[in-house]
Amino acid sequence: MLFEMFIFQLPLLGLFLTAFKKALTGEGASLMKANGLGKLYLADEGKKIVILNLQNEAIFVNGNDLLAFEPSIKWEIKLMKKIAGMMAGGLFNIRCEGTGLIAITTHYEPLTLRVTPGQPVVTDPNATVAWSGNLQPEFQTDISLKTFFGRGSGESIQMKFEGDGYVVVQPYEEIRRVEKG
Repeated sequence: MLFEMFIFQLPLLGLFLTAFKKALTGEGASLMKANGLGKLYLADEGKKIVILNLQNEAIFVNGNDLLAFEPSIKWEIKLMKKIAGMMAGGLFNIRCEGTGLIAITTHYEPLTLRVTPGQPVVTDPNATVAWSGNLQPEFQTDISLKTFFGRGSGESIQMKFEGDGYVVVQPYEEIRRVEKG
């Protein structure tokens, strides 16, 4: 079997933004390229691996959840624009676009939620893994005095998706680790 894939080592950064992000957050990782004949086995700390077959479409994936992709996939790192996004556990997401296979990881079995016009989907940012490339999440905050005393009614920061597409969530709140180095 002939293969060629790009493999992200987690937590994800990316080529030219590596120095910037490392200076900003203290995180570090690298992009590897594998090619040749044979089989390639990948893993990420026992997480479930889901293979997606993109057909001339785009998807955003959290940096911690992108494992590998074929070279036919164009990718770019996107900075979260809202401070709530940074507080919710991550600064960067990866936009993958084109036709080809990508591998994402989740803790346990993922759930795909359909987003339709007039029927928004609201998710916990620490459980959100990926979403359609045409959706732009809006961050909602519910921080009050009750939040600081542990008397809040739930998640203080949420992602709201509106439009037409899908959101992939996992039954696990993944708190992103910042590695000092």
